[in-house]
Amino acid sequence: MQRTLIWDLPTRLFHWTLASSFAIAWLTSEGDRWRSIHVFFGYLMLGLVVFRLVWGFTGSHFSRFASFWFGPKEALDYLKQVATGHAPRHVGHNPTGSLAIYILLAMALIVSLTGIVTLGGDEQQGVAAGWFTFSQIQLLRSIHNFGAIGMLLVVIGHITGVVVESVMHKENLARSMVTGFKQAPASTPKATARPLVAALMLLAMLGFGGWWFTYAIDRTIDNQNWHIKLETGIGEEPHVKFVGKQLADNKLWRDECGACHAVFYPALLPTRSWQKIMAEQDKHFGSDLGFDAVTTEAILKFMVDNAAEKHVVEAAFKIEQSIPAGVTPLRVTETPYWLNKHREIAASDWANPLVQSKSNCAACHADADDGTFEDGAMHIPKPDEPEPKRQHKTSVVRKIFGRSADLRPRKCSWVDQEKVCNPLGLKAFCPWRNNRRIHFDTSEFFAGNVKTELVRD
Repeated sequence: MQRTLIWDLPTRLFHWTLASSFAIAWLTSEGDRWRSIHVFFGYLMLGLVVFRLVWGFTGSHFSRFASFWFGPKEALDYLKQVATGHAPRHVGHNPTGSLAIYILLAMALIVSLTGIVTLGGDEQQGVAAGWFTFSQIQLLRSIHNFGAIGMLLVVIGHITGVVVESVMHKENLARSMVTGFKQAPASTPKATARPLVAALMLLAMLGFGGWWFTYAIDRTIDNQNWHIKLETGIGEEPHVKFVGKQLADNKLWRDECGACHAVFYPALLPTRSWQKIMAEQDKHFGSDLGFDAVTTEAILKFMVDNAAEKHVVEAAFKIEQSIPAGVTPLRVTETPYWLNKHREIAASDWANPLVQSKSNCAACHADADDGTFEDGAMHIPKPDEPEPKRQHKTSVVRKIFGRSADLRPRKCSWVDQEKVCNPLGLKAFCPWRNNRRIHFDTSEFFAGNVKTELVRD
C-alpha cells in the first residue's frame, strides 16, 4: 500500500463547490431578502452538474463513470455488507456511494432547472422569464421544493455513509476528498492533478459571480423608476436587487387617482372591484370623485385591462387566486392574500411614523408606484431611519390641512376659472375637511418648514 493520488483537482473542486452551493441555496431559500444569492447558487449548481457530466467521461480514472458504474442490486448488497460490518474497502466510490452520486447529480439537475423555470414563471425573471404563466408554474414549483427536500435527505444519507465507512475502514474519506490522496496498492491507476482545468473552473465561477452581483443585477436596476427615486433620497437600496417588468401606465389614471392618494395599480384588485368602485364614485370612501363620463370610461378601461385577472405581476395572480368568486373587495388590504402576507408584521411597524397606514404601500415597497411589487424592492423601515427627503405634494398639503383632508385635482371654484390657482406650477387643490370647503392659498406653503419640502411636478 502506498500514498496514491485518487481524486484529481477538478473533481475535488466540483465536490466541495457543489456541496457549498447546495447548503447556501438551502439556507437562502426562505425569505425574499436573500433571493439573489439563492438564484446565483442555483445557476452555479446547474453549471457544476454539466461540468461533472462531461468530466465523468474525460477526467482521471476514478472520476470517470466507468470506474463506479454499479447497479441498484450491487448497491443494496453492499449496504447489507456494511450492516454486518464486513463490507470490502473500495479505493474509489463504493457501490452504495456511487448510487448516491448518480441520484444527487440527477436531483441537482432537476432542482436547478425547475428553480430557473419557477423563477421565470413565478417572478417573471431570469432566462426563463415569460415561458410560463403564474398558474402554469405551480406544479414545477412543487417539484422544485420537494426535489430540494429529497436532495437534502440524500445528502444526509451520503454524509452518514462517509462517516460509517471512515470508521469501518479506519480512513478519513472526507480528508481524502480534500487532499486527493488515499492508501492504495501499487497497481492502482493514479490520477493526474489537472490543475489547469481546475484553474479554469475557478476563474469561470468567479467571473460568473462578479458578473452576477455587479452587472447582471446592479446595472439592471439603474434605469428603473423606483431606483432613481431611491438615489434621490426616497427609501434605501433593496436587500435583493431584482426588478420587475415595465407595466402599462396611464397618465389620466395616475393624475386623477394620484392627486388624492398614492396610486394603487389595477393589478391589485379584480375587475369587479374596479367596476364597483367607479360605479359608486359618488361615495368613494366618504367623498365624491366627480369624474365625467369620458374620464370615468377611460380610467375604468385602464383598470379593467390591467386588473388582477390579467396576472401581469406575481402579486396580481396571488391576490386574484385568494379572493372567493362571490366577494368584491374594495380595498387591497381586505384581500385574503394581503392579510396573509402581512400577518406577521408587528404592530410597532404599522405604528412607525414612516408607515402609519396599511394603505401606505410605498413606505415598504420601493416600486409601489410602478405596481410591480417585487420581493427585492421591499424593506420595512426602522423607526430611527430618516424621513424621505422628497414628498408627494399631497403629503405637503396634508401638513397644512391635516391627514383627513380630501385633496382632489379640480379647478378651484373659488377663483376665476381662467386664472391659475397658484403661481408655482402645482395643481389647483380644493381640499375638503369636516364637510367645509377651504380655499387653498399657495402662500400657506411658505409657513414654517413646509417651504423646504415643496415639490414641483
